[in-house]
Amino acid sequence: MTTLLLTHQACLDHATPPGHPERADRLRAVAEVLGANRFNALVRGEAPEGSLDSVTLCHGEHYVGELRHIAPSSGLIYIDGDTSMSPGTWEAVMRGVGGAVTATDAVMTGKHDNAFVAVRPPGHHALPSIGMGFCLFNNIAIAATTLADQGERVLIVDWDVHHGNGTQDIFWDDPRVLFASMHQSPMYPGTGRLDETGGPGAPGCTINFPLPPGTTGEMYRRALDDVVADAARAFAPTWVLVSAGYDAHRDDPLADHALSAGDYAELAARVAAMAPRAGRVVCFLEGGYDLAALRNSVGATVGRLLDVGAPAEPPTHGGPGAEIVDAALARRTS
Repeated sequence: MTTLLLTHQACLDHATPPGHPERADRLRAVAEVLGANRFNALVRGEAPEGSLDSVTLCHGEHYVGELRHIAPSSGLIYIDGDTSMSPGTWEAVMRGVGGAVTATDAVMTGKHDNAFVAVRPPGHHALPSIGMGFCLFNNIAIAATTLADQGERVLIVDWDVHHGNGTQDIFWDDPRVLFASMHQSPMYPGTGRLDETGGPGAPGCTINFPLPPGTTGEMYRRALDDVVADAARAFAPTWVLVSAGYDAHRDDPLADHALSAGDYAELAARVAAMAPRAGRVVCFLEGGYDLAALRNSVGATVGRLLDVGAPAEPPTHGGPGAEIVDAALARRTS
């Protein structure tokens, strides 16, 4: 298996306020772990700048133009209380878009079996005309739309601890995309209920698992094994894209789930198995705010994609959440 890693130095230049959890050190932590000898087989590339045409596949032209207009030449401006722009932000987000599209192109042409896109800021909270939750452009949604417009069927699995409300909103009524999210509830942004299952044009194409505090990796695995795998077989995706957030790790400061690095290796193996053949899997870095946990968890994910080494921590078991997985399964089988 060959795995492509796309990132760019410009993504370090997106500045956030002092003490903000979404900081450049996150990307440095990812670079550190993936620089280890066991990852020598990674094919490394720079994320190119994306096109505005790609951005407007998922975001309104007025919103895109306004963001470009207000991008500061110095200091910070705030989109909301959590989301800001600095002089380096515009290039960073455009590198994110370019990385997303380039990664899927490289896998589609057979140059690589799978890819990991390590860019910041993250994207899965970005709505068509609203930036929020540290996110400005929705990279995974742009990649999925690009694929769907070429006749592909896309499964998106979001294992970030926060619900991917932007991704859900963009594909709410789109039968070409199956969206599944495991996330903590109650938790920002307050979406992702069990009964949010898709619009009239795409019934059942959204699957949510609003899992309680204390949930371990066992329930994430059960969600994939008992519910998403069967839904994927029926949907027959030609691609699997992953919103790979690592803030469900037990050491993350922003949430209360209890996953380990070993759980992310298990999740990566399961989503890869849902692809129609070897490859056709692209992971996109989302959250994850404890640097040691982020290093270990990204290492576990990419290690499983490359089939090298063992994760730094074993998978976790027990804890609450079984009733949520059972309820989601009942909805699919009723």
